[in-house]
Amino acid sequence: MDGISPPPLAASPEARVQASQAPSLELCGKRDSMVADLGQQFREQSLATGLVDENAMMEIFVSPSGTWTILATGTDGISCVLAVGEGFEANTQIAGLGV
Repeated sequence: MDGISPPPLAASPEARVQASQAPSLELCGKRDSMVADLGQQFREQSLATGLVDENAMMEIFVSPSGTWTILATGTDGISCVLAVGEGFEANTQIAGLGV
């Protein structure tokens, strides 16, 4: 990439795992397995979903402690971690009111 690195997204899954001394989370895999790992290792559950296009959807997983993961899943059933972080806060918005 011409010597340019992509910007960091937050803490990488490996950094988050090392900090908590939990087993590592694979970056891509079968959706069912990825969702189970997020639940078991980080206590994260799906909070929101959205369509990327006709070939993929994304989900935001959040834990009670505020850790979060954005997962993208293709029509082939393979999911990949796009970003992770901490300090998640949900804001309630009403559709149709300037949203």
